[in-house]
Amino acid sequence: MKTAVTLCRVAEAAAGPFVFHDSLPEGFAKAAAHGFDAVELFLPSADAVSVAEIQQLQKHHGLAVAAVGTGAGMVKHGLSLTDADPATRQKALEFILALVDFGGTLGAPAILGSMQGRSSAAVPHDVALGYLADALKVISARAATHGVKFIYEPLNRYETNLFNRIGDAAAFLDKHRLTNVTLLADLFHMNIEEASLEQALAENFSSIGHIHFADSNRRAMGFGHTESKALLLLLHQLGYEGYLSAEILPLPSADEAAAQFILSTHL
Repeated sequence: MKTAVTLCRVAEAAAGPFVFHDSLPEGFAKAAAHGFDAVELFLPSADAVSVAEIQQLQKHHGLAVAAVGTGAGMVKHGLSLTDADPATRQKALEFILALVDFGGTLGAPAILGSMQGRSSAAVPHDVALGYLADALKVISARAATHGVKFIYEPLNRYETNLFNRIGDAAAFLDKHRLTNVTLLADLFHMNIEEASLEQALAENFSSIGHIHFADSNRRAMGFGHTESKALLLLLHQLGYEGYLSAEILPLPSADEAAAQFILSTHL
């Protein structure tokens, strides 16, 4: 398994679960100094930084890009794929496709989290799921042109009412034959929604391609009550080769959170 740490450059997400909020050169340097294998980028938009600049930072620090988040579309621009307004849904789709192209050029997948939106009185649940399926077909096809998958993240009930559990999301992907979409298993969300983290991971392992390795309180593992050793052992047994990514709160400080995260990934 490989480790990644979140680098956030979205001012509106300053209080979010991201470890480093420094400039990209500083963030890459800190990630390398702590011994991470990669960074997970959370950018304002696809044109906020050039691919060439990221590649230069990668080369200098010996880091991969594990994934690119799309959440700025929601927190900065209020866009979602299930908005009642067709024009807003189209803007959301274009925002994500641009980040898919950005990440794809770097060999990295993009992640759909908050931009999935939710159903509402204006958009009934079955209609919202139809919008989501249609968008995922377009987005995953674009990702495939770069030779990468697209990552869909089920969220807890307080953030979406579309899919909260890994198994339900996996069944949805199967139903719509979304073979180039993989799931993000975020342990913080799963702690809220799943009866058993181990069972959910084991039963849906073939659908999982990325993991946010966060404790029950969204801090680094070891700062909450999740039994991380059992999870690490299970992932080793299952043969997980993807990233354990630190989408965690920078507490008690960013450096302390990063150090604890690295420590927590060792059996």
